[in-house]
Amino acid sequence: MRSSQRNLSRRLRGRICYRTVGRLLRKFGFSPRVNKKRFTGPPHPDRDRQFRHIQRQKKAFENTGDPRISVDTKKKELIGNFKNAGRRWCRKADEVNAHDFPQDATCRAVPYAIYDEQHNEGHVRVGTSGDTSAFAVAAIRGWWKTRGRRRFPQAKRLLIIADAGGSNSCRTRLWKRELQRWADQDGLEITVCHYPTGASKWNAVEHRLLNHISANWAGYPLRTLKAMLAFIRGTTTQTGLSVTALLDEKPYPLKVKVPDDEMASLNIRHRRICPSWNYTFKPRK
Repeated sequence: MRSSQRNLSRRLRGRICYRTVGRLLRKFGFSPRVNKKRFTGPPHPDRDRQFRHIQRQKKAFENTGDPRISVDTKKKELIGNFKNAGRRWCRKADEVNAHDFPQDATCRAVPYAIYDEQHNEGHVRVGTSGDTSAFAVAAIRGWWKTRGRRRFPQAKRLLIIADAGGSNSCRTRLWKRELQRWADQDGLEITVCHYPTGASKWNAVEHRLLNHISANWAGYPLRTLKAMLAFIRGTTTQTGLSVTALLDEKPYPLKVKVPDDEMASLNIRHRRICPSWNYTFKPRK
């Protein structure tokens, strides 16, 4: 039986009223609490080693003035008259659908975020197709063309820091093929470092960009893509964060297979430290 104040009072046969039970519980340090998500299972044996390597890479790119970005896909959002978590100041609460049925949505938005640590700038590309590796690379390339190249006009190399899973997974062939194509077309050397599994909260894009976007639209139903983009662009912080956003309605097919011969042609160099998590693409001649 759930140990509420009233239930505890009944189990004491009504000798103490439920209000007194509550006061006694608080006196002895008890209070209503929720479960905390803390344990992620046994850590990867190379976890600390990879963290140190990422810090060295970030420092090396900072010393040479080359760009480094943190990337990740934000939670997919149903666009329509649906409840959005959080509270806001208003005279009357918005009335939304009782159920979040996908068939009632205009579309499912896929926000892919890029965070420029040197300039405290964020860019979010909102897709309406699948969260694929092709879409992820297109989002990063879009940031490079519109913002990155202006910020770093002399840069010949780029550091991408990402999680180990998702559309930018270290195991996905399509992710690597699209990065190689980008390196070939722009003559850019692209280095990728992945955080170990279960360590995504350390990725800068999570706690310096995505959480602020969620706080900005908390309690507001995302009824249209236009409204969603406006909330993203309107996200700011006291430390000077600025965010741009772009809508991408291009279709990105799912389950695209990259053959072995195409993978063998990649000009990729794996690092000796955690090679599956650290690699560099150089332009092919």
